Amino acid sequence: MNIGLLVIGNELTSGMTQDTNSSFAAGQLNAQGWIVSAVMAVGDDAGAVKGALDYLLGVSDALIVMGGLGPTVDDITTACIAGAFGLSLYTDRPVLKRLKARFAGFNIPWTENNAKQAIFPEGALILNNPAGTACGFCLEQSGKPIIVIPGVPAEARRMMVEGVIPLLAERLGSREQILKRTIKVFRLTESRIDQELSEIDLNIPGVGIGFYPRFPQINLVITSRGTDAAMAKDNLKVAEQRIAGRIGDCIFGYDDETMEGVVARLLTDRGLTLAVAESCTGGLITDRLTDVPGSSLFLERGVVVYSNASKVDLLGVPASVIEKHGAVSKETAVLMAEGVRRLGGTDIGLATTGIAGPAGGTEEKPVGTVFVALSSGEGTACRRYQFRWDRRRNKEISAQIALDMLRRALTGGMETIDGTTSAYYGKICRSSW
Repeated sequence: MNIGLLVIGNELTSGMTQDTNSSFAAGQLNAQGWIVSAVMAVGDDAGAVKGALDYLLGVSDALIVMGGLGPTVDDITTACIAGAFGLSLYTDRPVLKRLKARFAGFNIPWTENNAKQAIFPEGALILNNPAGTACGFCLEQSGKPIIVIPGVPAEARRMMVEGVIPLLAERLGSREQILKRTIKVFRLTESRIDQELSEIDLNIPGVGIGFYPRFPQINLVITSRGTDAAMAKDNLKVAEQRIAGRIGDCIFGYDDETMEGVVARLLTDRGLTLAVAESCTGGLITDRLTDVPGSSLFLERGVVVYSNASKVDLLGVPASVIEKHGAVSKETAVLMAEGVRRLGGTDIGLATTGIAGPAGGTEEKPVGTVFVALSSGEGTACRRYQFRWDRRRNKEISAQIALDMLRRALTGGMETIDGTTSAYYGKICRSSW
């Protein structure tokens, strides 16, 4: 089945707001075995909406429309769709009553323009919105369902999962089994992964592989299709095993797993504690770790030691070391990791120091130079990296490198923290133990 996606709003066509709804919707639809035939974005203009509807219905078996169902003057989607198909509008009294009760329940003053969210085209099936006030609706034209939902991302996502997908499954049906597995890779470029996978046999019936870069990692999505669920599952497992056998050293997680989540689980399972000292990453590592529920079980403290004085005062890094080697150096990074471990009385200390940019670099230590150090009962390891991005991305990749270094040490010992690398992610100074 081919499904078209239409997003409506001047905020999208002006570039003021990024469209994340289409990508989410496409992923949900693809997981059901349906094909997204086209994605269009138009502004709040009746002519543009009518043209988009005509085109998308010409290339699709069903259409999902997102956006423009709110109470303001620029929310014209309902009226535009009704006009495009010559339908009259009506106010649904039960919906209006629920709207007013909801406003009263939240102690929000009612204004009459909110009644606009209770207006629908004649003959529409009203779809409940569990996350907001504007309900969606479904129409059928020439045997093709047209489903309209709000554009607020939190609302659109819940309605896609809880309302749109079940409704389309009922209307369209799908006999094909679609199974997916996401493999999360770090320290390899997209081209390098492709090269590595070309060396193994992935010509498996019904199996496809997609590359989805999500800086600073690459997500590989394996899709297995077939009318036999057991066979599709077996084929998916074979593909996963062959990929893991080739690049397993750089695979850190699967499906919904995150780098910080994997690290948190490893630390918790081993009963180990961690303290983090951050300079160039400015607290990003600690922030990511504390996004994981239960992080208090392993994270004793995280300190941002941005200035030279803070490195001296809080971590006990001798001023003479900073003066001789610099704040961005192997020597300073090692002492930071050891200092925060000692300060927190933890099993492991992790530290970052570097030049995020765009200024501050020298010929010896250009912008993007970063040192990451890890201290444990086995000793202290430090690696130097040279990144090439803007300030924000240099910070993000540094935090990811630090977490991956910790992951590798937890799974294989200190000697395994390097793993496979490429110039894309940075140059390792292997002599800096």
